Amino acid sequence: MSRIVPVDPATAPAEIRAAHEDLIRTHALTNMKAVLLHSPVALKAVLEWYALFERVAPVTGKRGAVLFCFAISKANACELCTTFMRREVVGWGEDPENLTLDEDDQLLWEYGQQLARDPNRVDDALYARLAARFTPAQIVDLTVFGGLMVVNNLVNSALRVDVDPGLDPFRIDPEHYFV
Repeated sequence: MSRIVPVDPATAPAEIRAAHEDLIRTHALTNMKAVLLHSPVALKAVLEWYALFERVAPVTGKRGAVLFCFAISKANACELCTTFMRREVVGWGEDPENLTLDEDDQLLWEYGQQLARDPNRVDDALYARLAARFTPAQIVDLTVFGGLMVVNNLVNSALRVDVDPGLDPFRIDPEHYFV
């Protein structure tokens, strides 16, 4: 059960109701976003993930961007985000536990895992592979996009945000999945 109850717009202050209405117009309302509505400033910061997704996906492909987020979420053992990314992979007709990764996918997977596990240890060899594939601006976008994915993982895990019911068919058993 979520440590922080999602905002109820019916009883929320005007500022929160306005943020809720804006959110409904621009994004799908998820449990995480409903929790983040307690702080419109925090919600706005987290929603920048979407703007960066729109910059990263044309460079990596949508599949590459999702695989990057999947790698980060698995490395961070975030049940909600891992479940969300598994749904995306299954939606493509792929098995999320037996992915076929080409060279670019593998690079994104490794970089995502490293950002989640220990960004201080991005070694020169991994960075050289990134620099051979992406421009400096693309690496900055990818890195900040990954950082915001880590933030999503942190919020969902630390606050134990409930997995949205629509993700139930893709849920994992965290006690066994993140071993």
